Amino acid sequence: MRPSDKAGIYRAGGRIAPLALSLGDPAGIGPELICAAWAAREADRLPPFFAVGGFELLQQAARMRDLDIPIQQITYPSEAADCFAQALPVLTGVDGKYRPGIPEPEGARLALHSLEQATALAKSGEASAVVTGPIAKSLLAEVGFVHAGQTEFVANACGIAAEDAVMMLAGPQLRTVPLTVHCALAEVPGRITQELLCRRTRIVHRAMQRDFGLPAPRIAIAALNPHAGENGRMGLEEQQTISPAIATLRAEGIDVTGPHPADSLFAPHARDGYDVAIAMYHDQALVPIKALDFDAGVNMTLGLPIVRTSPDHGTAFDIAARGKAHAGATVAAISLAGEAALRRAEQSLA
Repeated sequence: MRPSDKAGIYRAGGRIAPLALSLGDPAGIGPELICAAWAAREADRLPPFFAVGGFELLQQAARMRDLDIPIQQITYPSEAADCFAQALPVLTGVDGKYRPGIPEPEGARLALHSLEQATALAKSGEASAVVTGPIAKSLLAEVGFVHAGQTEFVANACGIAAEDAVMMLAGPQLRTVPLTVHCALAEVPGRITQELLCRRTRIVHRAMQRDFGLPAPRIAIAALNPHAGENGRMGLEEQQTISPAIATLRAEGIDVTGPHPADSLFAPHARDGYDVAIAMYHDQALVPIKALDFDAGVNMTLGLPIVRTSPDHGTAFDIAARGKAHAGATVAAISLAGEAALRRAEQSLA
């Protein structure tokens, strides 16, 4: 039976379909880290996954990293489970040149095609999740990519509004969500509204239940200003926007606290008191996660009908194929995607 004839059949009995990994920009560290993750599959107890395209490219990437691993072409995603223990499965299709450290439009087109196909397979159920490799947004824009990033692309492909696709950074010690993401710091106060904070906190609440198995997740919300505004002396956003939103959410039964001064919210004793923290802007969320969990940080998109994760690092063109790139974040992204996919599958069978 072709997998597309009966999407989701591989979830029967607690199993899930293999995960689809997009290549990312082939000039970056994505391809070699896919190979390194497969090499670590037993030690890290990873679920079966396959790369979408790039058969010869991945062979070269493995050699450049001194990884002696078998790589096997597959025609259908379902074949990945059968060969995963013996070889890295690679879906037949697009391929390209492996020129590490030399980004070019041809590589960007390959990255985009791999991303499009991996997302489509997750939507159809032939893959239980998509793990996206790091891309160079400027190069993708040159070949027709119109989205701000992969988060927005996957959301659009799933028919979800961009504002309902919530970025979460997850590591062994911390989970954070930036309320505002890629905008100038000067624009942040004007973008923070009660409606946005309530809307995204509800999405986070549901995702923590669905994908992390937490029936009553504890959510901490950071303040925008120093000392949480100090009763209006250092800003009014806490009094006029953040606190009223928290009151609304608490009235709905969501376990949310704050606004917490951001300079103490991420201290060890404070982290014990919540499951996820919502920060007001990009660096307020990403600085602590990268300080604590740089080599195991995962970017996960919440609010989607599919599971999507990505290692929380970029293409690192400067160290591609030099044996310096750490595979920890890629391994963590695969592991987290598999765990979330399995929880969703179990819930659908309950």
